[in-house]
Amino acid sequence: MTFRSALYVGFVNHRRFRPRAHHLNHRMFWLLLDLDEIEVLHRGLRLFSHNRFNAVSFYDGDHLDGDFPALRDRVERLLREAGIKSSRGVIKLLCMPRIFGYGFNPLSIYFCHSEHGPLDAIIHEVHNTFGERHSYVTRVKDAEGAVLRHHAKKRFYVSPFLDMGIEYAFRVSAPAKRVTVSIQGRDADGPIIAAALSGLRRPLTDRALAALLISMPLLTLKVIAAIHWHALQLWWKGIKLRPRPDAPVSAVTLLQSGDLQESKEAHGL
Repeated sequence: MTFRSALYVGFVNHRRFRPRAHHLNHRMFWLLLDLDEIEVLHRGLRLFSHNRFNAVSFYDGDHLDGDFPALRDRVERLLREAGIKSSRGVIKLLCMPRIFGYGFNPLSIYFCHSEHGPLDAIIHEVHNTFGERHSYVTRVKDAEGAVLRHHAKKRFYVSPFLDMGIEYAFRVSAPAKRVTVSIQGRDADGPIIAAALSGLRRPLTDRALAALLISMPLLTLKVIAAIHWHALQLWWKGIKLRPRPDAPVSAVTLLQSGDLQESKEAHGL
């Protein structure tokens, strides 16, 4: 059986420039889930389940406000809250699944299409290790063959080693043979951090999932362990902890779109 959903296998790269240099690079994989196909995947794959324990699983409650109604309806509601007229086109979510029941997504990305096919909006859903979530939403006017750029002031506390007073610059290539997302954080003195993920598309099959579970076992547990390990290294390098402010009143930030730049391949930072 062939699915519209897919796997992407690649790397996450994170580089800090100041006040101390730090770098990490990890091999990863993600699911690209068509939200209208999840139940089909549940019935068609042995290693994947929806809202039920399995080697690989996807739980609706792990995303957005974690409440009912269905995830697709919550995405549509969030778009309306951001002032974006939603249509009933395809919505695809790029995220890590739960692996043997455990999951954590620092960043999940929704690619929201119009009913006629073109990309209408992108949602960057950010999770921190304190159990909080925030969504950065941007409109898309013309995404075909392009790298999309958008930017926003930081509204949500993620790292205890990073000030709130910075601005994010996003560069996104919509999933095709490859997906690439890069985020640069900068203040008045220039870039502080640059993070990027990049992956190549693979068909979503039981055989592919089994191979990834063998080559990258307990991936999501390793992600949360790596976050704390690198935090310890930053502390050891003398970077001071920043206090955690209250979560923003609104769970949604509307991003400003920049110019689209035509490109045949995505560019990371």
